Amino acid sequence: MKQFSSKRSIQILAHLLKEYGIYDIVISPGSRNAPLAIHFSETDDFNCYSIVDERSAAFVGMGMAKSIKKPVALTCTSGSASANYYPAITEAFYQNTPLLIFTADRPTDFVDIFDGQTIRQKDLYQQHSYGDFQVLEDSVENADDENFDIIKKAIEVCFEKQGPVHINIPLEEPLYKMVSELPNFPSVEKTIREISYDLPPSLVADWNTSKRILILIGTRDYSEELEMQLSQLVKNHSVVVLKEANSNLRHEKFFGHIDRYIFNFSDEDYKTYAPDLLITVGQNVVSKKVKQFLRKAAPKNHWHIDEVWHPDTFFSLTQKVKATPEKFFAKLLNFISLEPSPYFNLWDVLRDKRDLKHTEYCVQTRFSDFKLFELLADKLPDNINLHISNSSAIRYAQLFDFQKNNVYCNRGTSGIDGSTSTAMGFAMKDENQTVLVTGDMSFFYDINGLWNNYIPPYTRIIVFNNGGGDIFKIIPGPSSTNAMDEFILTKHHKNAEHLAKHFGFAYTKVDDEDTLFRILDNFFKPDEKAKILEVDTTAIENAEVLKGYFEFLKS
Repeated sequence: MKQFSSKRSIQILAHLLKEYGIYDIVISPGSRNAPLAIHFSETDDFNCYSIVDERSAAFVGMGMAKSIKKPVALTCTSGSASANYYPAITEAFYQNTPLLIFTADRPTDFVDIFDGQTIRQKDLYQQHSYGDFQVLEDSVENADDENFDIIKKAIEVCFEKQGPVHINIPLEEPLYKMVSELPNFPSVEKTIREISYDLPPSLVADWNTSKRILILIGTRDYSEELEMQLSQLVKNHSVVVLKEANSNLRHEKFFGHIDRYIFNFSDEDYKTYAPDLLITVGQNVVSKKVKQFLRKAAPKNHWHIDEVWHPDTFFSLTQKVKATPEKFFAKLLNFISLEPSPYFNLWDVLRDKRDLKHTEYCVQTRFSDFKLFELLADKLPDNINLHISNSSAIRYAQLFDFQKNNVYCNRGTSGIDGSTSTAMGFAMKDENQTVLVTGDMSFFYDINGLWNNYIPPYTRIIVFNNGGGDIFKIIPGPSSTNAMDEFILTKHHKNAEHLAKHFGFAYTKVDDEDTLFRILDNFFKPDEKAKILEVDTTAIENAEVLKGYFEFLKS
Protein backbone atom coordinates (compact mmCIF):
# COMPACT_ATOMS: atom_id res chain seq x y z
CA MET A 1 0.00 0.00 0.00
CA LYS A 2 1.25 3.46 -0.89
CA GLN A 3 2.09 5.77 1.99
CA PHE A 4 2.09 9.51 1.52
CA SER A 5 3.13 12.31 3.83
CA SER A 6 0.33 13.68 5.97
CA LYS A 7 1.79 17.19 5.66
CA ARG A 8 -0.70 19.28 3.72
CA SER A 9 1.99 21.68 2.48
CA ILE A 10 3.85 18.74 0.91
CA GLN A 11 0.67 17.34 -0.65
CA ILE A 12 -0.11 20.75 -2.19
CA LEU A 13 3.48 21.10 -3.43
CA ALA A 14 3.39 17.71 -5.16
CA HIS A 15 0.01 18.45 -6.72
CA LEU A 16 1.19 21.75 -8.18
CA LEU A 17 4.43 20.26 -9.52
CA LYS A 18 2.36 17.72 -11.46
CA GLU A 19 0.03 20.45 -12.72
CA TYR A 20 3.02 22.28 -14.21
CA GLY A 21 4.70 19.16 -15.58
CA ILE A 22 7.70 19.13 -13.21
CA TYR A 23 8.57 15.52 -12.51
CA ASP A 24 12.30 15.30 -11.76
CA ILE A 25 13.30 15.59 -8.09
CA VAL A 26 16.86 15.42 -6.73
CA ILE A 27 16.73 14.35 -3.09
CA SER A 28 19.56 14.46 -0.57
CA PRO A 29 19.05 12.30 2.53
CA GLY A 30 17.97 13.77 5.85
CA SER A 31 15.28 13.69 8.47
CA ARG A 32 13.69 17.13 8.29
CA ASN A 33 13.05 16.68 4.54
CA ALA A 34 11.87 13.08 5.01
CA PRO A 35 8.23 14.06 4.39
CA LEU A 36 9.23 15.35 0.94
CA ALA A 37 11.42 12.32 0.17
CA ILE A 38 8.72 9.88 1.22
CA HIS A 39 5.94 11.69 -0.59
CA PHE A 40 7.75 12.18 -3.91
CA SER A 41 9.19 8.67 -3.98
CA GLU A 42 5.79 7.11 -3.27
CA THR A 43 4.01 9.14 -5.97
CA ASP A 44 4.19 7.45 -9.37
CA ASP A 45 4.44 10.70 -11.34
CA PHE A 46 7.90 11.69 -10.07
CA ASN A 47 11.38 10.60 -11.06
CA CYS A 48 13.43 10.72 -7.86
CA TYR A 49 17.23 10.72 -7.69
CA SER A 50 19.19 10.23 -4.48
CA ILE A 51 22.35 12.38 -4.41
CA VAL A 52 24.06 12.42 -1.00
CA ASP A 53 26.33 15.47 -1.26
CA GLU A 54 24.13 18.57 -1.41
CA ARG A 55 26.76 20.67 -3.18
CA SER A 56 27.05 18.02 -5.90
CA ALA A 57 23.28 17.37 -5.88
CA ALA A 58 22.47 20.95 -6.83
CA PHE A 59 24.89 20.86 -9.77
CA VAL A 60 23.46 17.48 -10.83
CA GLY A 61 19.99 19.04 -10.80
CA MET A 62 21.27 21.95 -12.87
CA GLY A 63 22.74 19.55 -15.42
CA MET A 64 19.42 17.73 -15.63
CA ALA A 65 17.55 21.00 -16.14
CA LYS A 66 19.93 21.99 -18.94
CA SER A 67 19.32 18.63 -20.60
CA ILE A 68 15.51 18.60 -20.45
CA LYS A 69 15.16 22.41 -20.74
CA LYS A 70 12.57 22.66 -17.97
CA PRO A 71 12.66 23.06 -14.18
CA VAL A 72 14.12 20.39 -11.91
CA ALA A 73 13.42 20.33 -8.17
CA LEU A 74 15.97 19.90 -5.36
CA THR A 75 15.22 19.07 -1.74
CA CYS A 76 17.46 18.79 1.30
CA THR A 77 17.29 18.73 5.07
CA SER A 78 17.70 21.81 7.27
CA GLY A 79 20.83 23.63 8.40
CA SER A 80 24.13 23.64 6.52
CA ALA A 81 22.70 21.26 3.91
CA SER A 82 20.83 24.17 2.37
CA ALA A 83 23.98 26.32 2.38
CA ASN A 84 25.75 23.63 0.34
CA TYR A 85 23.33 24.28 -2.52
CA TYR A 86 24.60 27.83 -2.91
CA PRO A 87 27.45 27.38 -5.46
CA ALA A 88 25.12 25.71 -7.97
CA ILE A 89 22.39 28.27 -7.33
CA THR A 90 24.74 31.12 -8.22
CA GLU A 91 25.74 29.25 -11.39
CA ALA A 92 22.10 28.60 -12.34
CA PHE A 93 21.24 32.25 -11.60
CA TYR A 94 23.79 33.59 -14.09
CA GLN A 95 23.06 30.87 -16.66
CA ASN A 96 19.27 31.19 -16.37
CA THR A 97 18.81 27.51 -15.66
CA PRO A 98 15.46 26.77 -13.94
CA LEU A 99 15.73 25.12 -10.52
CA LEU A 100 13.13 24.86 -7.79
CA ILE A 101 14.85 24.59 -4.41
CA PHE A 102 12.84 23.11 -1.53
CA THR A 103 14.71 23.46 1.76
CA ALA A 104 13.10 21.69 4.70
CA ASP A 105 13.31 23.75 7.89
CA ARG A 106 12.55 23.69 11.60
CA PRO A 107 9.42 25.55 12.67
CA THR A 108 9.88 29.32 12.46
CA ASP A 109 10.08 29.83 16.23
CA PHE A 110 13.05 27.41 16.44
CA VAL A 111 15.41 29.73 14.55
CA ASP A 112 18.28 31.20 16.62
CA ILE A 113 17.49 29.25 19.79
CA PHE A 114 20.40 26.83 19.14
CA ASP A 115 18.19 23.93 18.09
CA GLY A 116 20.06 21.32 16.03
CA GLN A 117 20.54 21.86 12.29
CA THR A 118 18.82 25.22 12.37
CA ILE A 119 20.05 28.32 10.58
CA ARG A 120 18.38 31.37 9.03
CA GLN A 121 17.06 29.65 5.90
CA LYS A 122 14.37 32.11 4.92
CA ASP A 123 15.63 34.20 1.98
CA LEU A 124 18.95 32.32 2.14
CA TYR A 125 19.61 32.69 -1.60
CA GLN A 126 18.05 36.13 -2.00
CA GLN A 127 21.05 37.65 -3.78
CA HIS A 128 21.10 34.90 -6.42
CA SER A 129 17.55 33.72 -6.96
CA TYR A 130 14.56 35.02 -8.91
CA GLY A 131 12.13 34.41 -6.08
CA ASP A 132 12.24 33.58 -2.36
CA PHE A 133 9.17 32.13 -0.70
CA GLN A 134 8.28 30.47 2.59
CA VAL A 135 5.18 28.37 3.12
CA LEU A 136 3.17 28.34 6.32
CA GLU A 137 3.15 25.50 8.81
CA ASP A 138 0.07 23.33 8.48
CA SER A 139 -1.21 24.44 11.88
CA VAL A 140 -1.54 28.08 10.80
CA GLU A 141 -5.09 29.25 10.01
CA ASN A 142 -5.88 29.22 6.26
CA ALA A 143 -2.48 27.63 5.55
CA ASP A 144 -3.80 25.46 2.71
CA ASP A 145 -5.16 28.34 0.64
CA GLU A 146 -2.17 30.57 1.24
CA ASN A 147 0.35 27.80 0.54
CA PHE A 148 -1.45 26.95 -2.69
CA ASP A 149 -1.01 30.54 -3.87
CA ILE A 150 2.59 30.82 -2.63
CA ILE A 151 3.75 27.64 -4.35
CA LYS A 152 1.87 28.45 -7.56
CA LYS A 153 3.53 31.85 -7.75
CA ALA A 154 6.98 30.38 -7.07
CA ILE A 155 6.65 27.81 -9.87
CA GLU A 156 5.48 30.42 -12.36
CA VAL A 157 8.39 32.73 -11.50
CA CYS A 158 10.75 29.82 -12.17
CA PHE A 159 9.22 29.34 -15.63
CA GLU A 160 9.14 33.06 -16.44
CA LYS A 161 12.69 33.86 -15.34
CA GLN A 162 14.21 30.49 -16.24
CA GLY A 163 16.32 30.50 -13.11
CA PRO A 164 16.50 29.33 -9.48
CA VAL A 165 13.54 29.93 -7.17
CA HIS A 166 13.58 29.02 -3.46
CA ILE A 167 10.74 27.71 -1.30
CA ASN A 168 11.60 27.29 2.38
CA ILE A 169 9.35 24.74 4.08
CA PRO A 170 9.10 24.83 7.91
CA LEU A 171 7.92 21.43 9.14
CA GLU A 172 6.59 20.63 12.59
CA GLU A 173 6.95 17.20 14.14
CA PRO A 174 5.82 14.47 13.75
CA LEU A 175 7.63 14.13 10.41
CA TYR A 176 6.78 10.51 9.66
CA LYS A 177 3.01 10.44 9.95
CA MET A 178 1.54 8.85 6.81
CA VAL A 179 -1.76 8.62 4.96
CA SER A 180 -2.79 6.11 2.30
CA GLU A 181 -5.09 8.44 0.35
CA LEU A 182 -4.67 11.97 -0.92
CA PRO A 183 -7.32 14.72 -1.10
CA ASN A 184 -8.50 16.08 -4.41
CA PHE A 185 -6.97 19.47 -5.07
CA PRO A 186 -8.35 21.86 -7.70
CA SER A 187 -6.78 22.21 -11.12
CA VAL A 188 -4.65 25.25 -11.76
CA GLU A 189 -5.28 28.12 -14.12
CA LYS A 190 -1.76 28.82 -15.35
CA THR A 191 -0.84 32.50 -15.57
CA ILE A 192 2.76 32.31 -16.83
CA ARG A 193 3.46 35.55 -18.66
CA GLU A 194 4.75 35.57 -22.22
CA ILE A 195 7.05 38.47 -23.05
CA SER A 196 6.04 40.26 -26.24
CA TYR A 197 8.39 42.52 -28.18
CA ASP A 198 7.88 45.47 -30.52
CA LEU A 199 10.88 46.58 -32.54
CA PRO A 200 11.55 50.32 -32.14
CA PRO A 201 12.02 52.10 -35.51
CA SER A 202 15.14 53.76 -34.10
CA LEU A 203 16.94 50.40 -34.05
CA VAL A 204 16.20 49.85 -37.72
CA ALA A 205 17.59 53.30 -38.47
CA ASP A 206 20.72 52.62 -36.42
CA TRP A 207 21.26 49.33 -38.25
CA ASN A 208 20.82 50.82 -41.71
CA THR A 209 23.24 53.66 -41.01
CA SER A 210 25.94 51.46 -39.43
CA LYS A 211 28.83 50.46 -41.67
CA ARG A 212 30.60 48.06 -39.30
CA ILE A 213 28.21 45.69 -37.54
CA LEU A 214 29.61 43.08 -35.17
CA ILE A 215 27.46 40.39 -33.49
CA LEU A 216 29.09 38.59 -30.56
CA ILE A 217 27.51 35.38 -29.28
CA GLY A 218 28.31 34.29 -25.73
CA THR A 219 27.29 31.16 -23.82
CA ARG A 220 23.99 29.69 -25.02
CA ASP A 221 22.28 26.50 -26.12
CA TYR A 222 22.00 25.58 -29.78
CA SER A 223 19.04 27.15 -31.58
CA GLU A 224 18.26 26.15 -35.14
CA GLU A 225 16.09 29.23 -35.58
CA LEU A 226 18.82 31.62 -34.44
CA GLU A 227 21.36 29.81 -36.61
CA MET A 228 19.14 30.39 -39.67
CA GLN A 229 18.54 34.04 -38.81
CA LEU A 230 22.21 34.84 -38.36
CA SER A 231 23.01 32.89 -41.52
CA GLN A 232 20.83 35.33 -43.45
CA LEU A 233 22.78 38.24 -42.01
CA VAL A 234 26.15 36.88 -43.16
CA LYS A 235 24.95 35.52 -46.50
CA ASN A 236 25.99 38.68 -48.37
CA HIS A 237 28.83 39.47 -45.97
CA SER A 238 26.79 42.22 -44.34
CA VAL A 239 27.92 41.63 -40.76
CA VAL A 240 30.61 39.87 -38.74
CA VAL A 241 29.41 37.18 -36.30
CA LEU A 242 31.92 36.18 -33.62
CA LYS A 243 31.19 32.98 -31.72
CA GLU A 244 32.82 30.94 -28.97
CA ALA A 245 33.08 27.18 -28.43
CA ASN A 246 29.97 27.16 -26.22
CA SER A 247 27.99 29.58 -28.38
CA ASN A 248 26.75 26.49 -30.22
CA LEU A 249 26.62 28.06 -33.68
CA ARG A 250 27.94 26.21 -36.72
CA HIS A 251 27.75 28.26 -39.92
CA GLU A 252 31.07 28.39 -41.77
CA LYS A 253 30.88 32.17 -42.23
CA PHE A 254 30.72 32.78 -38.49
CA PHE A 255 34.08 33.55 -36.87
CA GLY A 256 35.07 31.12 -34.13
CA HIS A 257 38.42 30.97 -32.32
CA ILE A 258 38.26 34.67 -31.38
CA ASP A 259 41.52 34.59 -29.42
CA ARG A 260 43.31 33.20 -32.46
CA TYR A 261 42.47 36.37 -34.38
CA ILE A 262 42.69 39.21 -31.86
CA PHE A 263 45.33 38.12 -29.33
CA ASN A 264 48.03 40.47 -30.63
CA PHE A 265 45.97 43.53 -31.52
CA SER A 266 47.82 46.83 -31.34
CA ASP A 267 46.13 50.12 -30.52
CA GLU A 268 45.86 50.70 -34.26
CA ASP A 269 44.26 47.26 -34.75
CA TYR A 270 41.69 48.07 -32.08
CA LYS A 271 40.59 51.02 -34.23
CA THR A 272 40.81 49.11 -37.52
CA TYR A 273 38.58 46.21 -36.42
CA ALA A 274 36.25 48.14 -34.11
CA PRO A 275 32.49 48.05 -34.84
CA ASP A 276 30.24 51.05 -34.80
CA LEU A 277 27.27 48.80 -33.88
CA LEU A 278 27.83 45.92 -31.47
CA ILE A 279 25.05 43.40 -30.85
CA THR A 280 25.57 40.84 -28.09
CA VAL A 281 23.56 37.68 -27.52
CA GLY A 282 23.80 35.03 -24.82
CA GLN A 283 25.42 34.88 -21.42
CA ASN A 284 29.02 35.09 -20.22
CA VAL A 285 31.79 35.50 -22.80
CA VAL A 286 34.85 33.30 -22.18
CA SER A 287 37.45 35.31 -24.06
CA LYS A 288 39.14 37.95 -21.93
CA LYS A 289 40.83 39.23 -25.09
CA VAL A 290 37.54 40.05 -26.80
CA LYS A 291 36.42 41.92 -23.69
CA GLN A 292 39.60 44.00 -23.81
CA PHE A 293 39.12 44.60 -27.54
CA LEU A 294 35.52 45.77 -27.32
CA ARG A 295 36.11 47.91 -24.24
CA LYS A 296 38.84 49.75 -26.10
CA ALA A 297 36.77 49.85 -29.28
CA ALA A 298 33.97 51.78 -27.50
CA PRO A 299 31.30 51.22 -30.18
CA LYS A 300 28.82 54.03 -30.78
CA ASN A 301 25.89 51.66 -30.23
CA HIS A 302 25.70 48.42 -28.23
CA TRP A 303 22.51 46.37 -28.01
CA HIS A 304 22.22 43.37 -25.71
CA ILE A 305 19.41 40.94 -26.47
CA ASP A 306 18.02 38.85 -23.63
CA GLU A 307 14.75 38.43 -21.77
CA VAL A 308 16.37 38.81 -18.33
CA TRP A 309 19.99 40.01 -18.39
CA HIS A 310 21.40 43.21 -19.91
CA PRO A 311 24.96 43.48 -18.61
CA ASP A 312 27.13 46.41 -19.63
CA THR A 313 30.10 44.09 -20.14
CA PHE A 314 31.88 46.40 -22.57
CA PHE A 315 30.96 49.70 -20.89
CA SER A 316 29.07 50.90 -23.96
CA LEU A 317 25.51 49.55 -23.60
CA THR A 318 22.95 51.78 -25.31
CA GLN A 319 19.96 49.47 -25.79
CA LYS A 320 18.44 46.79 -23.54
CA VAL A 321 16.44 44.54 -25.83
CA LYS A 322 14.08 42.51 -23.62
CA ALA A 323 13.31 39.65 -25.98
CA THR A 324 14.64 36.29 -27.04
CA PRO A 325 17.20 36.63 -29.85
CA GLU A 326 14.88 34.61 -32.09
CA LYS A 327 12.00 37.06 -31.59
CA PHE A 328 14.27 40.06 -32.06
CA PHE A 329 15.95 38.95 -35.28
CA ALA A 330 12.66 37.67 -36.73
CA LYS A 331 11.35 41.25 -36.55
CA LEU A 332 14.60 42.95 -37.48
CA LEU A 333 15.03 40.92 -40.67
CA ASN A 334 11.75 42.33 -42.01
CA PHE A 335 13.05 45.89 -42.11
CA ILE A 336 16.82 46.05 -42.57
CA SER A 337 18.93 46.21 -45.68
CA LEU A 338 21.65 43.60 -46.12
CA GLU A 339 24.41 45.07 -48.25
CA PRO A 340 27.91 43.61 -48.59
CA SER A 341 30.32 45.25 -46.19
CA PRO A 342 34.11 45.71 -46.44
CA TYR A 343 34.10 45.10 -42.69
CA PHE A 344 33.42 41.39 -43.23
CA ASN A 345 36.24 41.11 -45.76
CA LEU A 346 38.61 42.80 -43.31
CA TRP A 347 37.96 40.08 -40.74
CA ASP A 348 37.97 37.34 -43.37
CA VAL A 349 41.51 38.19 -44.50
CA LEU A 350 42.67 38.07 -40.89
CA ARG A 351 40.98 34.72 -40.40
CA ASP A 352 42.62 33.12 -43.44
CA LYS A 353 46.06 34.24 -42.32
CA ARG A 354 45.72 33.05 -38.73
CA ASP A 355 43.99 29.78 -39.62
CA LEU A 356 46.90 28.86 -41.85
CA LYS A 357 49.39 29.55 -39.04
CA HIS A 358 47.22 27.50 -36.66
CA THR A 359 47.39 24.48 -38.98
CA GLU A 360 51.16 24.80 -39.34
CA TYR A 361 51.67 24.89 -35.59
CA CYS A 362 49.44 21.85 -35.01
CA VAL A 363 51.53 19.80 -37.45
CA GLN A 364 54.75 20.50 -35.55
CA THR A 365 53.36 20.21 -32.00
CA ARG A 366 53.73 16.97 -30.10
CA PHE A 367 52.08 15.38 -27.06
CA SER A 368 50.66 17.99 -24.67
CA ASP A 369 47.37 19.39 -23.41
CA PHE A 370 47.24 21.40 -26.63
CA LYS A 371 47.65 18.25 -28.75
CA LEU A 372 44.92 16.47 -26.78
CA PHE A 373 42.37 19.11 -27.74
CA GLU A 374 43.51 19.01 -31.36
CA LEU A 375 42.96 15.23 -31.42
CA LEU A 376 39.60 15.49 -29.66
CA ALA A 377 38.35 17.98 -32.25
CA ASP A 378 39.06 15.31 -34.86
CA LYS A 379 38.14 12.15 -32.94
CA LEU A 380 35.00 13.01 -30.98
CA PRO A 381 31.84 11.37 -32.37
CA ASP A 382 29.26 13.67 -33.95
CA ASN A 383 26.20 14.88 -32.06
CA ILE A 384 27.39 14.17 -28.55
CA ASN A 385 26.92 16.45 -25.54
CA LEU A 386 30.39 17.82 -24.86
CA HIS A 387 30.87 19.24 -21.37
CA ILE A 388 34.08 21.16 -20.76
CA SER A 389 35.36 22.19 -17.35
CA ASN A 390 36.56 25.69 -16.56
CA SER A 391 40.03 27.25 -16.40
CA SER A 392 42.46 25.94 -19.03
CA ALA A 393 40.04 23.34 -20.46
CA ILE A 394 37.58 25.82 -21.96
CA ARG A 395 40.43 28.06 -23.13
CA TYR A 396 42.01 25.20 -25.08
CA ALA A 397 38.60 24.32 -26.52
CA GLN A 398 38.26 27.86 -27.84
CA LEU A 399 41.15 27.21 -30.24
CA PHE A 400 39.65 24.19 -32.02
CA ASP A 401 36.49 23.14 -33.87
CA PHE A 402 33.87 21.33 -31.81
CA GLN A 403 30.87 22.53 -33.79
CA LYS A 404 29.69 18.99 -34.60
CA ASN A 405 28.60 18.74 -30.97
CA ASN A 406 26.56 20.59 -28.38
CA VAL A 407 29.10 22.27 -26.09
CA TYR A 408 28.44 23.16 -22.45
CA CYS A 409 30.55 24.88 -19.81
CA ASN A 410 29.60 26.43 -16.46
CA ARG A 411 30.40 30.02 -17.40
CA GLY A 412 27.79 31.60 -15.12
CA THR A 413 30.32 32.08 -12.34
CA SER A 414 33.13 30.24 -14.18
CA GLY A 415 34.17 28.10 -11.19
CA ILE A 416 35.69 24.61 -11.32
CA ASP A 417 33.54 23.34 -8.46
CA GLY A 418 30.63 21.59 -10.20
CA SER A 419 31.75 20.68 -13.73
CA THR A 420 31.64 16.91 -13.15
CA SER A 421 28.33 16.96 -11.27
CA THR A 422 26.70 19.12 -13.96
CA ALA A 423 27.87 16.81 -16.73
CA MET A 424 26.67 13.71 -14.87
CA GLY A 425 23.26 15.29 -14.28
CA PHE A 426 23.02 16.09 -17.97
CA ALA A 427 24.04 12.53 -18.90
CA MET A 428 21.35 11.08 -16.63
CA LYS A 429 18.58 12.73 -18.66
CA ASP A 430 19.89 12.55 -22.24
CA GLU A 431 19.83 9.61 -24.63
CA ASN A 432 22.86 10.89 -26.54
CA GLN A 433 26.36 10.31 -25.25
CA THR A 434 27.78 12.84 -22.80
CA VAL A 435 31.53 13.41 -22.80
CA LEU A 436 33.20 15.47 -20.07
CA VAL A 437 36.65 16.90 -20.78
CA THR A 438 38.11 18.19 -17.54
CA GLY A 439 41.35 19.29 -15.95
CA ASP A 440 42.71 17.39 -12.98
CA MET A 441 41.95 20.05 -10.35
CA SER A 442 38.33 20.39 -11.42
CA PHE A 443 37.93 16.60 -11.52
CA PHE A 444 39.42 15.90 -8.09
CA TYR A 445 37.54 18.83 -6.55
CA ASP A 446 34.17 17.43 -7.62
CA ILE A 447 34.61 13.66 -7.28
CA ASN A 448 31.24 13.31 -5.52
CA GLY A 449 29.71 14.05 -8.89
CA LEU A 450 30.38 10.35 -9.59
CA TRP A 451 28.61 9.23 -6.39
CA ASN A 452 25.23 8.12 -7.69
CA ASN A 453 23.59 5.12 -9.33
CA TYR A 454 22.17 6.85 -12.41
CA ILE A 455 25.17 7.55 -14.68
CA PRO A 456 24.55 5.75 -18.00
CA PRO A 457 27.23 3.36 -19.30
CA TYR A 458 27.80 5.41 -22.46
CA THR A 459 29.12 8.35 -20.39
CA ARG A 460 32.79 9.21 -20.99
CA ILE A 461 35.19 11.36 -18.92
CA ILE A 462 38.57 12.56 -20.19
CA VAL A 463 40.84 13.96 -17.46
CA PHE A 464 43.97 15.76 -18.63
CA ASN A 465 46.29 15.66 -15.65
CA ASN A 466 49.13 18.17 -15.78
CA GLY A 467 49.86 17.96 -12.06
CA GLY A 468 48.14 21.12 -10.84
CA GLY A 469 46.23 24.23 -11.87
CA ASP A 470 48.16 24.81 -15.07
CA ILE A 471 46.02 27.84 -15.89
CA PHE A 472 48.21 29.80 -13.44
CA LYS A 473 51.25 29.17 -15.62
CA ILE A 474 49.34 30.55 -18.59
CA ILE A 475 47.87 33.77 -17.22
CA PRO A 476 50.25 36.62 -16.35
CA GLY A 477 51.12 37.28 -12.70
CA PRO A 478 51.06 34.12 -10.55
CA SER A 479 54.45 32.78 -11.68
CA SER A 480 56.17 35.86 -10.21
CA THR A 481 55.16 34.94 -6.65
CA ASN A 482 56.76 32.60 -4.09
CA ALA A 483 53.32 31.11 -3.36
CA MET A 484 52.94 29.70 -6.88
CA ASP A 485 53.56 25.95 -6.48
CA GLU A 486 51.91 25.25 -3.14
CA PHE A 487 49.14 27.80 -2.80
CA ILE A 488 48.18 28.86 -6.34
CA LEU A 489 49.15 26.19 -8.85
CA THR A 490 48.79 23.53 -6.09
CA LYS A 491 51.13 20.86 -7.41
CA HIS A 492 50.10 17.25 -6.74
CA HIS A 493 50.86 13.66 -7.71
CA LYS A 494 47.34 12.25 -7.69
CA ASN A 495 45.73 10.19 -10.44
CA ALA A 496 42.21 8.97 -11.13
CA GLU A 497 42.80 5.19 -11.17
CA HIS A 498 41.54 4.34 -7.69
CA LEU A 499 38.67 6.81 -7.94
CA ALA A 500 37.53 5.17 -11.17
CA LYS A 501 37.56 1.74 -9.54
CA HIS A 502 35.81 3.07 -6.42
CA PHE A 503 32.91 4.53 -8.45
CA GLY A 504 32.67 1.63 -10.92
CA PHE A 505 34.17 3.25 -14.03
CA ALA A 506 36.45 1.53 -16.51
CA TYR A 507 39.83 3.26 -16.51
CA THR A 508 42.66 3.83 -18.97
CA LYS A 509 45.75 5.98 -18.63
CA VAL A 510 47.97 7.29 -21.44
CA ASP A 511 51.11 9.42 -21.38
CA ASP A 512 52.16 9.57 -25.03
CA GLU A 513 50.63 10.69 -28.32
CA ASP A 514 50.73 7.38 -30.19
CA THR A 515 48.82 5.52 -27.46
CA LEU A 516 46.32 8.38 -27.13
CA PHE A 517 45.69 8.40 -30.87
CA ARG A 518 45.19 4.64 -30.90
CA ILE A 519 42.86 4.53 -27.90
CA LEU A 520 40.49 7.39 -28.73
CA ASP A 521 38.50 5.61 -31.47
CA ASN A 522 37.51 2.71 -29.19
CA PHE A 523 37.08 4.85 -26.10
CA PHE A 524 33.79 6.33 -27.30
CA LYS A 525 32.25 3.02 -28.45
CA PRO A 526 29.47 1.37 -26.38
CA ASP A 527 30.53 -0.69 -23.39
CA GLU A 528 29.13 -2.14 -20.18
CA LYS A 529 30.60 0.62 -18.04
CA ALA A 530 31.08 4.34 -18.13
CA LYS A 531 34.75 5.12 -18.78
CA ILE A 532 37.47 7.46 -17.59
CA LEU A 533 40.50 8.19 -19.76
CA GLU A 534 43.32 9.94 -17.92
CA VAL A 535 45.82 11.75 -20.12
CA ASP A 536 49.00 12.31 -18.10
CA THR A 537 50.93 15.37 -19.30
CA THR A 538 52.81 16.07 -16.06
CA ALA A 539 56.16 15.68 -17.87
CA ILE A 540 55.24 18.34 -20.44
CA GLU A 541 55.64 22.12 -20.17
CA ASN A 542 52.10 22.68 -21.37
CA ALA A 543 52.08 26.41 -20.68
CA GLU A 544 55.13 26.82 -22.92
CA VAL A 545 53.40 24.93 -25.72
CA LEU A 546 50.41 27.27 -25.53
CA LYS A 547 52.55 30.38 -25.30
CA GLY A 548 54.54 29.10 -28.28
CA TYR A 549 51.30 28.78 -30.21
CA PHE A 550 50.46 32.47 -29.85
CA GLU A 551 54.05 33.47 -30.63
CA PHE A 552 53.89 31.39 -33.79
CA LEU A 553 50.61 33.00 -34.89
CA LYS A 554 52.16 36.44 -35.01
CA SER A 555 55.37 35.32 -36.74
